[in-house]
Amino acid sequence: MAFRTRALTSLAAVGALAMMAGCASNAGSEEGASDERGSASDPVRIGVVGASNPYWDDYVAAAEDEGISVEIVDFTEYTQPNPALTQGELDINQFQHIIYLADYNVANDEDLQPIGATVTYPLGLYSSSYDDVADIPDGETVLVPNDTTNQARGLLVLQSAGLIALEGGGSPSSTLDDIIADESSVEVKALDAALIAPSLPDAAAAIINNDFLDAADLTSEDAIAADDPADASALPYVNIFAARADDADDEVLNQLVDIYQSSQEVIDGVIEVSGGTAVVATTPKDELQASLADVEEDIRAAG
Repeated sequence: MAFRTRALTSLAAVGALAMMAGCASNAGSEEGASDERGSASDPVRIGVVGASNPYWDDYVAAAEDEGISVEIVDFTEYTQPNPALTQGELDINQFQHIIYLADYNVANDEDLQPIGATVTYPLGLYSSSYDDVADIPDGETVLVPNDTTNQARGLLVLQSAGLIALEGGGSPSSTLDDIIADESSVEVKALDAALIAPSLPDAAAAIINNDFLDAADLTSEDAIAADDPADASALPYVNIFAARADDADDEVLNQLVDIYQSSQEVIDGVIEVSGGTAVVATTPKDELQASLADVEEDIRAAG
């Protein structure tokens, strides 16, 4: 498994000075402290995708100010951090939303748990022909991503915009088959997410992932509709810190969540990297875990 690491080591000098002091009782005390999670000799290992983003340096520094040593472990693919956490190679990870975690848990019979929220990245509907959803004529074609997670989310955006209706009001597992044709004004087609932006001129509108906005010369401000992070239906799409179930109440790990949420430098950096699309989320842990349980139940029922 290929990954890069960056370690926070400034506290190592404390241990070195204790050893040089030559006092057996003091040395024994330092040795015991060094075994604690978050110490210089046992830094908290956090798995991420995109450690080169500058805000991670700010986060490591903020943790150091609170006496917690952190090591950022950078993975090259989204499929890697959850297995690494399950296997004990990490203490926590931060790269995914609740639905992604639910898919992993169900598919692998695991029980990783969210312990804190970070941000939500709203998903938008874009058009090169219309400036308002209300201007889209009946019968026109609207594109959505063909991957399971983003397709369901895109369909919920279209429903909120009044373009379609979904069976049962829609869910994180909704598909094209759930569209109620006689209550919808547009035809919806699914396409590979990377191909949607280039295909925008051929459709009335399209759900475009944030990752592809730059290539399409678009910004989030160009969206004619988007999901509302404050809406209950958007909760499963909030990004999270995840931990093993046995560590969900660990004091140090939960303190690291607080540090992330309270550091203005970190938050400003996340928003800047997202091109202004990120919306800060501080959803309580119990609500995140309840949402995870609901989504897992939906996935099992749909499977």
